[in-house]
This record gives sequence, C-alpha cells and structure tokens, in this order.
Amino acid sequence: MPSSRRHFLAASAALLALRLTACTTAPAPAPQPLKVIGFLSDFDVKDDAIGICKAVMEGVAPGVHVIDITHQVTPYDIAQGARFLAGSAPYFPKDAVFVGVVDPGVGSARKPIIAKSKIGQFFVVPDNGLLTLVQDRDGIEAAREITNPDWMIGSKLSSTFHGRDIFSPAGAHLARGDDWTQAGPSLDVAQLVRLDIPTAAIDAKGLHGDVIGTDGPFGNLILDIPQPIFAQLGYQIGDAVPVTLNGKQYTIPFHKTFSDVPIGKPLFYVDSRGRLSLAINQGNFAQTYRISPPAQLLIPRKP
Repeated sequence: MPSSRRHFLAASAALLALRLTACTTAPAPAPQPLKVIGFLSDFDVKDDAIGICKAVMEGVAPGVHVIDITHQVTPYDIAQGARFLAGSAPYFPKDAVFVGVVDPGVGSARKPIIAKSKIGQFFVVPDNGLLTLVQDRDGIEAAREITNPDWMIGSKLSSTFHGRDIFSPAGAHLARGDDWTQAGPSLDVAQLVRLDIPTAAIDAKGLHGDVIGTDGPFGNLILDIPQPIFAQLGYQIGDAVPVTLNGKQYTIPFHKTFSDVPIGKPLFYVDSRGRLSLAINQGNFAQTYRISPPAQLLIPRKP
C-alpha cells in the first residue's frame, strides 16, 4: 500500500477516534444557581453599612440576588426583627438564605449561627432569639456556630460590625451552595436562645392582648391576636366592639377594611397577616389615641 494511502487511513482513524471520544465525554456540569438572600437589619439606610454588607455578599457570590426585607427595625428590638423575619420568610423560595442582623450583643459571648429550618431555608443570625417565631412555626432542623475563618472576611474581625465580617460572607457562602457543615461546630437546637413573646389569651373577663407594633407610617396598631382567637368572642362584621385599651374604654366597630367607616373614624379589622388590628380611616390611630407599644387591651365576650 502506498505510504500516502497509509497516512490517509491513519489520519481518518485518528479523526474518527477523536469524534467518538467527544461524543462519549460527559458535558461539564452546569454551575449551581445562586440562592436568593433576604437581608434584614436595624442599620437604617443613612450611612454605608447596607452597601458594605451587600458588597461583601457580591464579592463572595458574584451575581447573588439580595432582597431587602427591611433595614428599619427599631434599633435593638429583637422581637420586632423576629416578627419581620417570620412574616417574610414564607414568601421566599424554600431554599432561600436569610441574613438577619439585629444584634445588640455584637462582640459579646453570643454566638453567630446558621440555622436550617425544616422547610429548607437557612438563617444566618446572632443567637439572641431572632429565630423564635420561625422556630415556632417552621421548626429548626439543625444549627451550627460560625467559627471557620474561611467563612468570614478580614484578618482582624471588628468587634462591632459582624454584619459585614461574619453574617454577610457566611450568607453568601450558603447562597453559592457551599457545604454549611464547614462553617463551624454543630449546636443543640433545643439550646438556641428564645424570646419570651406574650400571646393573647381568653379567660372569664375576655380576651387579653398586647399592642406589639405599628404598621409603617400609617399608625395602625398591630395586635398579638390571631383572627381565630378573636372569633371565639363571637363578634361579627359590623358589630360594635367594646375595648379597654391602655386603661381607657372605647367602643370601636369591627369591619373588613378602612373605607367601611367614614374618614377619620376608627375600626377593628383583620390585617393581611391574619391578626386583629386597629386603625383610623386615612388617619393615624397611634398618634390620635397616643398609644405606642407595648400596651395592653381587653375585649370582653360578645353578650
């Protein structure tokens, strides 16, 4: 066989082998999609703290989607932060990551932790009770203390800005799919710090509840009274409801929405989270009645 023929056949065989190899080689795995981060704090937006934390998250997980829940939690108010965190979590993906920084004990012996709920969401928070309401509703499957320096930033951690140095980078590591068991040692879920949050109760006198917050700039009073508990008193839409609020007695109608009463008039209603609330149509209940949390109320059973 002429040498040119042999060279042609050898080249053809090599090309065929190369093509077969290309067809049988497994494609490179697709990059894991980044998880969404929900970010909550009491930092406010008057300075650069929020921007710095987001820049840290972006540096660890380029392209990560960070949704701001709020950064106007009342400073140091862990109970309010817990309420906002639990209230927003159901609207996020089941694998979302939450970075929550309401941390009056920053730099102290309190632990920075990661907790995984039984739904599958991750919470990067100080162990100070911020998880109480999430734990009550969804359960906590496991938790770890953040001790691994590779999950933090900076050679010298600040004792006052763990939002930047610990919580933000740890949240971003989770968002990009890093193994969270590498963040630090396991914690006993039963030993996580919990808040003592009062709940509404009914006795012979009626329903005892508390004002736990105000609704944004509107001044509506948020009460710790779920609609099913209020329903046990027997009131229906349109009824006048007697109430003792902060030691003073009032009679306020129960309606579906604000416009069911004239402008400037008060009403009880069930808010978007399923809690009994107090408002003034196009007015500010908290300012008008000079009520701010904490405050107590008593509603008797319907005669």
